[in-house]
Amino acid sequence: MGRTQYYVAASADGYIADRENHLDWLLQYGFEAYQEHYDAFLAEVGALAMGASTYEFVLGQGGWAYGDLPVWVFTHRDLPRAAGADLRFVSGPVGVHAEAVTDSAGGRNLWVVGGGRLAAQFADAGLLDELWLTCMPIVLGAGHPVLPTEAAHDLRLQRTTHFEGGAVELRYVLEGPERQVWPE
Repeated sequence: MGRTQYYVAASADGYIADRENHLDWLLQYGFEAYQEHYDAFLAEVGALAMGASTYEFVLGQGGWAYGDLPVWVFTHRDLPRAAGADLRFVSGPVGVHAEAVTDSAGGRNLWVVGGGRLAAQFADAGLLDELWLTCMPIVLGAGHPVLPTEAAHDLRLQRTTHFEGGAVELRYVLEGPERQVWPE
């Protein structure tokens, strides 16, 4: 059975986007140093979950980046459809959709993409297994936090990966009695 993973980059002070919800600070680092690592991660993914803001950002980049993987977009509003994408627009608590999301991953991993608020909902529902956090060598001072949860969550460090240019990926497993098990 696959794992639910929040794979994200953040500033050294814990923000995934700046005050204006921009990612220019992150995009300045390029992708060359991270591409092989990202490709290996994505090869294990069977489905994705993202919020409306992340979905709109992806659409704004031109072209669909996730092929034919099922993508669950958690939203409360109507959004345009990306051509050729396998999209499932849903609303409500993540736990309501847990079984369908898991099934769509076909036994592979679920990637919670982008927004910290959606990842926090997965964590608070006990449905987030891992946090893959790449800390970038920059301080933003304010912005959108990595994981704005309602409760504390214990993390156990599994692995670190150092990248050229000073970024470090910290791979954690979420622990604790509140963790739920995804339906089989």
